[in-house]
Amino acid sequence: MKGLRTIQPYVPGEQPKLKDIIKLNTNENAYPPSPRVIEAWQTFDPKQLRCYSALANPDLVNALADKHQVPSQWITTTNGSDDSLALAFQSFFQSDDSIVFPDLTYGFYSVWCELFHIPYQEVPLAADFTFDLSQLPEKIGGIVLANPNAPTGIGKPAAEIEKLLQAYPDCVVIVDEAYQVFGGESVIPLVEKYDNLYVTRTFSKDAALAGLRVGYGIGGERLTGVIQAVKNSYNPYAVDSIAEHLATAAAKDVSYYEEINQKICATREDFIAALSQLGFITLPSQTNFVLTTHPLVSAQLLFETLKAAAIFVRYFPEKERIANYLRITIGTDEEMDQVVTVLKKVIEETT
Repeated sequence: MKGLRTIQPYVPGEQPKLKDIIKLNTNENAYPPSPRVIEAWQTFDPKQLRCYSALANPDLVNALADKHQVPSQWITTTNGSDDSLALAFQSFFQSDDSIVFPDLTYGFYSVWCELFHIPYQEVPLAADFTFDLSQLPEKIGGIVLANPNAPTGIGKPAAEIEKLLQAYPDCVVIVDEAYQVFGGESVIPLVEKYDNLYVTRTFSKDAALAGLRVGYGIGGERLTGVIQAVKNSYNPYAVDSIAEHLATAAAKDVSYYEEINQKICATREDFIAALSQLGFITLPSQTNFVLTTHPLVSAQLLFETLKAAAIFVRYFPEKERIANYLRITIGTDEEMDQVVTVLKKVIEETT
């Protein structure tokens, strides 16, 4: 049939509807949202739903401006950070030069390039899965960095990204900070200094609100003006009234989220140590997940054994460089103990 689009879509992690499972395959937060979010849900006036949500989501934007200590004019709210990133791709990458990002990173980047007809080049990570920013091509159309990176979990210090901003002043550098609170260094303070920097954030990971679908972008007036013009060309009412109300409550409860996310980081380090005792090789992680491999037991067998025990993790057999790795989200201490128990048993039975 004429006019139909052909594209290979992004494949998300499995969303099983089974009961009594341990779900560690999509990097959701291990803990519930802030009690303030629950209170906000209970006090929301359903009469508001007969009207459109506010165009600029001022309550949420002002809460985020206070949280990050930036002008509210720099913030654009969206349906999850995927929406922010898709808008940024459409807004900032309109030249004929290829944009660049790592060959192992968030899978949506290449999908958006194909969807929006953006030329791109994937730059290979080093053997240790780090990204050497000094090896980027001289002529490029833009840069996209997940920092910390997914699925590797490895981050870059802000100083290295600042050098990148200086080296490519005519290119927009998008920094995807979906996992920053779990150990990465934010570059939001650099936005004031560099008008070619755009930072995206999400409530899905650190705020335990993946089901709410709220994200946002932070950039200077020039970039924000472009991205809001694109956004308002097709979806001005991006964040609904309920989502804004609940996300605003979350944005204001900094202390609660600092506490639960510190718990996740502590559990992550304990889990990495337990994996090491079993012979696993795990990449250093600044996220709420780990990427790990065992030299004697295949990732496929480990994946299938965990799944049979109702423990869901992520496995990437289609990606050659990490085909023998598992990406495991960090859950509660009790959940990770169960993971270790299953892994220990299968390793003892097969080695």
